[in-house]
Formats: sequence, C-alpha cells, structure tokens
Amino acid sequence: MHSPLPTLPEIARRARRHVALRLLPFVFLVYVVNYMDRVNVSFANLRMSADLGFSDRIYGLGVGIFYISYVLFEIPGALIVERWSARKWIARIMISWGVVTIFTGFVHSATQFYAARFFLGLAEASFFPGMIIYLTHWFCARDRSRAIACLYTAVPTASLIGAPIAGQLLGVQWLHLAGWRWLFIAEGIPAVVLGVITLFYLTDWPAEAGWLPTGEREWLIQQLDAELHAKKQSRDHTILEAFQDPKILGLIVSWFLALSGFLGSIYWLPTLVKRLSALPNREVTTLLIIPALIGMAGTLINGWHSDKTAERRLHTAFPVLAAGLMYGLAFLTPNHAFLTISFLLLGSGFFYAYQPTFWAIPTLILSESAAAATFGLINMVGQLGGILGPYAVGFLNDRTHALSAGFAFIALSFIASGSVILLLRIHNPVEDHA
Repeated sequence: MHSPLPTLPEIARRARRHVALRLLPFVFLVYVVNYMDRVNVSFANLRMSADLGFSDRIYGLGVGIFYISYVLFEIPGALIVERWSARKWIARIMISWGVVTIFTGFVHSATQFYAARFFLGLAEASFFPGMIIYLTHWFCARDRSRAIACLYTAVPTASLIGAPIAGQLLGVQWLHLAGWRWLFIAEGIPAVVLGVITLFYLTDWPAEAGWLPTGEREWLIQQLDAELHAKKQSRDHTILEAFQDPKILGLIVSWFLALSGFLGSIYWLPTLVKRLSALPNREVTTLLIIPALIGMAGTLINGWHSDKTAERRLHTAFPVLAAGLMYGLAFLTPNHAFLTISFLLLGSGFFYAYQPTFWAIPTLILSESAAAATFGLINMVGQLGGILGPYAVGFLNDRTHALSAGFAFIALSFIASGSVILLLRIHNPVEDHA
C-alpha cells in the first residue's frame, strides 16, 4: 500500500514551481516538434507511396531504417548529456534533424527515402534519453513522473497539431511540389529555429541557474544530492552491473515489446484508417485527433496519480494492457469497419499513459553515469522495435492481403509488454528516504 508523500516547506514549493514553469513548457515544445518530424511520414504516406510507387513493404522498411541509425548513438549520446552539456547536445540534435527533415521533402526513389530516414535517425539519436536525463538534473523523485508526463504529453499533442496541418498541406500543390513534400519542409524549419534558441535558454545544472533565487537553488541542490546519496546507499550500480540487473533487463524487454506495437501502430494508423473508412485525407487526419486527446488526458492523469501514490508498476502496466485489449478487439471485428476503427483509435490513445511512468522506474534504481548509460541502453534496444513493428505490419499486410494480422501483432506486443512489467518487483529507496 502506497501513501502520499509528506508535504514540503514553502521554499521547496517555490523552487519546484519556478523550475517547472521555466523548463517544462520549453521541453514540451521541443518534443512536440521532434515527434512531429519523426512521424510526419505517417501522414505523408497518405499520398507519398502512391506518388512514388512504394509497396507497403517498402514503406515499412523505410520507416524502420530510421531506427537502425537511431540506436547506434543512444548510449554515447546519453553519456554526453550527463558528462558534458545537455543544452549543447540537444541543440545540435535539433538543428541537424530539422535540416534532414527538410531534405526528406525532395526524395524521389526508395533508395533516397531509405537514405533520408537513415540520416534522420542518425541526427536524432540520443535525443529522448538525453531529455529524460536532463529532467533528472532538475526534478526530485516525487515530481519526476509528472515532469516526464509533461514531456510525454508532447507525443499526442504532436498528433493533435500535426494531423490538421497534414490535412491542409496534403491538398496543396505549390511551386510544382506535392503537398506531402511541403509537409516535410514546413515541419523541419521549426526544429532548426528551436535548436538555436536552446543554446541560450536551457541551463545544464541547478548550480548554474542564475534565474533561480539563491535559497531555492540551494534547497534544490541539497535535495537532489540527498536523493542521489539514498540511491547509492541502497545499491550503487556500476554501468556493467546495471546492464546485468534482472529488473533492468525486464524493463528493456517491456520497452522493446511496447515500442514494437506502438511504432507498428503509429506509422500505419493514418493508412489503416483510410483503408478501413475510404474517407478523404482531411477527414482521416481529423479522426486521428481522437487518440491524441485520449493520450494527452491519460498521460497527465496517470503521471499525476502515480506521483501522488508513489506507485509506478501498476500505473505502467495497465495502460499498455488496455491498449493491447483494444487491438485484440480490432482483430476480432474485421468485417465491422466502424468498430474496428473505434478500437484502433482507443488503443492508440490508451498506450500513451504507459510511457512517463515507465521512465520513472529506472530513476528509482540507478544514478549518475549508470543511469545515463542504462537510459540509453533501454531506449536503444527498445527502439529496435521501430525496425520490427512497422516492417512487420507492412509485411503482414502484403503477405495476407488483409489488415487483421497486423492488429494481432500489435495486440500481442502490448499485452506481453504489460505482463513483463507486472512481474517486476521495484523497491523505492527514495520513498523510504522521504
């Protein structure tokens, strides 16, 4: 039974509020732009494959190639954030991925598409674990799930914003360029601009935060140091030991299975909804606002309640199991388009709440370089699901000439991921310390 954590003195409340108001809106905006650039290919594919003559397998492979290069620099990049500068590294990532996204709007062949996706993955590598590590530099354990939830709310928000933008741009023809090309160009520019702003706006460590009053800064530094000491007293992992910890291995397996299902879903959802409904592109993109809204609400509520109760495991498992159930029901209703689409939209929305509480779990176990390297390892292996998931759905579509086999793959991935989380036993030394 988990009880709410004790109340804090006024200076602590002021420090937490100042940090949240300074950092969370900006990292939220950055991640919105990141995710729009990563998944805009799913909206572009409503026209791109037809224009370029791509089969489902070619599209699925191109999507997956992003993750081959993406995983190569996960661990080194995460260590750079911890040991060098999150601010400079994140800025570098944003500028480079924005440039590559713009160039993606000019591909004309499968080879060029594969190359663009490969270099986009290379540009973005370590962005996500770097952001998680950056938040651990600023937010205490009791606030971490909500901070990560705020970051992760950017994922459904990216769909909420990106879907109507895509619906508008897909119908244009400017300067002899198709609308799906303008989608890449228009969404790459903000990343470059925000990358430059990042260099001047973010602060690497609380000790460098001139914008934080002295008393609040000292309280935050002392609190983070005390939590770090508590984790070390409980179990001081080296990087090698962290990689061998059964709980870490369980998290790796769960994240890989979850991303296999989620990325198999997210990159295909616009195309699946269009094929099931036969609606025009603009109506399809409007429907995709539904899972975005569900995801935003679920992510914030689940993260808030997880922090309130100091419970992580069940708050992580239930959303992904619910998503698996929805895709399982979609598999069972292949001849009822309305029901199938409803289950797909619900399942896609439910999944989002899994992610922030998942990433709060390893912060309870590890600290410093071991944590940074392990975030990179978990995300590196998990992102291999980005190779498996989209390609598996495309392969099953081509092989079976039906959509239901892809739904079954996604459902099984989600259910297996949640089951692994339920088997974990996580001790919270920071809660004990509090």
